[in-house]
Amino acid sequence: MVETMRAMTIERYGGPEVVRMRDDAPVPVPREGEVLVQVVCAGVNFMDIHTRQGKYADSRTYPVRIPCTLGMEGAGVVVATGPGVTRPAIGQRVAWCIAWGSFAQYAAIPARLAAVLPDEIDFDTAASAMFQGCTAHYLLNDVAALDAGASCLVHAASGSIGQLLIQMAKRKGVTVYATASSEEKRAVALARGADVVLPYDDGGFADRVRASTSGRGVDVVFDSLGKATLRDSMRATRKRGLVINYGNVSGSVKDLDPYELGEAGSLFLTRPRLADHMADATTVQERADDIFGAILDGNLKIEITDRYAFEEIPKGHERIEAREQVGKAVAFI
Repeated sequence: MVETMRAMTIERYGGPEVVRMRDDAPVPVPREGEVLVQVVCAGVNFMDIHTRQGKYADSRTYPVRIPCTLGMEGAGVVVATGPGVTRPAIGQRVAWCIAWGSFAQYAAIPARLAAVLPDEIDFDTAASAMFQGCTAHYLLNDVAALDAGASCLVHAASGSIGQLLIQMAKRKGVTVYATASSEEKRAVALARGADVVLPYDDGGFADRVRASTSGRGVDVVFDSLGKATLRDSMRATRKRGLVINYGNVSGSVKDLDPYELGEAGSLFLTRPRLADHMADATTVQERADDIFGAILDGNLKIEITDRYAFEEIPKGHERIEAREQVGKAVAFI
């Protein structure tokens, strides 16, 4: 096997200028509990930008540190295994997420995070579905635990996770309210099955949700935006309801007093992370099997809206930062 490879790396945090496209990066050697994968496709995600900006510099949940190779989601073929690995085996097709190094020809990833792919799932589909699919799956099933007859509000509903949350919730018989910033994006949410789609309207969505639910509010809000929406999300939630803040695209809320949760109706607020819900190989494989099974059955649609060659990955990041990307993007390594 070759000793060097192409890789997109950073040695310091900052803007796009810190990204270095290398042709001579060393091929990683799998350590104990790791597999070496020849990467075929990688998912292009906002978490790559957060990594570049240094937002995980002190994170215990996502301990990625510089220098590092970007890319936290991918799909490919296992070509070597480290000590102690019994699965997956060399030659198996796998997909993974929340393991950095996917923007390279080879990546060493924890074996427990590598889900074996069905033969019917293409690499680009796998690389587009793993991170957002597992995120939507645990948020809906583990954190929200929604069942038929319940109601929820999904922010950023045209985004990859938003689209999946809508589809998964509707499969369970949940009434789905959704928000998006433009007519084009709201049309995407409607096409995925949302019952009511609203503009943000500087927080006015909360009043419209209340009006549509006879003043009650929804059972659960899925809020990936943070600062711009969180307090209005609380206004849209019923008494003793749940607000799930799983992202901070608009900025972090740094001045929230728990008193506000009581005043808003004895609400529950949580800030979960996927890593804590992908703790072992069995859980990872079960989530992946549910997601890929639903795709094959036609019950879950993941639209790949942008495809990039390796050299074009920075262009994909520019589109994400400018909020121009609708749906999922993948890069062919």
